[in-house]
Amino acid sequence: MMIKVYDLCGAQDRRFSPFCWRIRMALAHKGLEAEFEPMRFTEKDKIAFAHSETVPVLVDGNVAMNESWEIANYLEETYPDRPSLFGGEASRAVTGFINAWTNSTLHPALIMCVLTDIYERIDPIDVHYFRESREKRFGKTLEEIGKGQSAALEQCDRTLTPLRTILKSEQWIAGDAPAYADYLIFAAFQWCRIMSPAAIIKAGDPIFEWRERMLDLFDGLGHNFESAASFP
Repeated sequence: MMIKVYDLCGAQDRRFSPFCWRIRMALAHKGLEAEFEPMRFTEKDKIAFAHSETVPVLVDGNVAMNESWEIANYLEETYPDRPSLFGGEASRAVTGFINAWTNSTLHPALIMCVLTDIYERIDPIDVHYFRESREKRFGKTLEEIGKGQSAALEQCDRTLTPLRTILKSEQWIAGDAPAYADYLIFAAFQWCRIMSPAAIIKAGDPIFEWRERMLDLFDGLGHNFESAASFP
């Protein structure tokens, strides 16, 4: 039975969840085929069987699980004959740090740059839920958040300093070849690329050049999903 992944979907079939993109890239790295089942924010009933309200949810035979880090570890342990996502236990620990940094530092910086753009590109059935939940979370209206985009972009650029520093001297975050450490951060930029035309990174930036290499991986998997800049 083919692996199935429940995947967040916006308007015009935009697949934008950074957490789902982590697993999409991990599966490609492992050479595992999967079916990606689209769902909207307000279709949580689709994943109730997994006792989850968030995606990704991965179903592999009798196993159903959520949380992208747990899924990545499951894939590593269940398919050890496939290319490693981590490259050893020491690298797994370092990747765990990058996972935590991405969740706690990178995502909060990026979301303030793209939140209103995401709102404009989610499925119409989700707009009320999205506005209500995000305004409650951030304590501001979406319009107020949108007015702060320029300042948010400046703050985000500062947040990216350590990533930019390492990519000045390395082709990949994981070292000699791309691995889950790269997919964690690429997924965040793919989230923004698909849902926002904001120029978070620009040509000439080591991060931009790395992202272009990431988009080319697995026969251009990332390129198969159009950017908001080219598909408004």
